[in-house]
Amino acid sequence: MIMTRFLPQPWLSLMLFLLWLLLVNSVAPGHLVLGAILALLLPLFTQRFWPDRPAVQRPLVALRLLGVVLLDIVLANLTVARQVLGPVKRLHPRFVRVPLDLTHEFPITILASIISLTPGTVSVDVTPDRKALLVHGLSVDDEPALVADIKARYEAPLMEVFRC
Repeated sequence: MIMTRFLPQPWLSLMLFLLWLLLVNSVAPGHLVLGAILALLLPLFTQRFWPDRPAVQRPLVALRLLGVVLLDIVLANLTVARQVLGPVKRLHPRFVRVPLDLTHEFPITILASIISLTPGTVSVDVTPDRKALLVHGLSVDDEPALVADIKARYEAPLMEVFRC
């Protein structure tokens, strides 16, 4: 099909285009053209690096997940700023093992990226059997609550988006 040949990942192209416009904070004609060029060319040039990626099955769930992630990033920035500016003794840095229900590499990579993008947490490693993710939290008072939060807010929607 000609469309998939020139537009192999339409959702990625759309997200790249929108992200470009958000980054430049402008809808000037030049930015629209450059954003469209980037949105078309980047997936074309990188498709050989993604040989076995699952298809997005539920795009609306993906958009809802994007909204949750963006909101969490903003709220986590405020929380981390308050923690860093407060007394150091209130911080409880900790490594937490998050068991994974996801089985495919691509959604696991997205989950790890979401965790690392959210201030206060960093994905450190995935176990060789891909059954768990090691996460470092800046201040973790309740490990089971952090694990439950990651699984409910990010992993469950990813499983729905990719049906895996």
